[in-house]
Amino acid sequence: MNPDLDLALNRVIRAPRAAVWRAWTDPARLAQWWLPAPTKCRVDRLEARPGGGLVTRMSDDGVTYAPHMDALFLVVDDEERIVFTNAVDSAWRPTNPDPVALTAEITFADHPDGTDYRVLVRHGDPSARDRHEKMGFLDGWGAVTTQLAAVAEGSTAA
Repeated sequence: MNPDLDLALNRVIRAPRAAVWRAWTDPARLAQWWLPAPTKCRVDRLEARPGGGLVTRMSDDGVTYAPHMDALFLVVDDEERIVFTNAVDSAWRPTNPDPVALTAEITFADHPDGTDYRVLVRHGDPSARDRHEKMGFLDGWGAVTTQLAAVAEGSTAA
């Protein structure tokens, strides 16, 4: 991790790694946690494979949905790691996403209490990193990680 360019979040989720992975790779589950509540998420595309798209929309009223993210998976190692970027969209076109371009690496590892869940978000320059931090990176990613945990923990029986 480069502290001038990267932001990180680490949590232990009290669910097996397979359940946390399903929450990331199943569109219906991702829609339940991907945006901080009460904002609603619609998953238009979730192709959890290298080169696959990740396209989501968001809504404050549950009726009208606006674009949220159009990203590309770079690495998908089953139950171990997901890397995606919004600097290239799901059609493989370079983008200049607002408010910040990023590459996120999510890792999943066994932990005695469930899953060691780690997020590393890389930025192209210090100003982008600082902008993302000031926008509330820890609050936003923290909130969705809490929601992810609730989905994964609730799905361990499924």
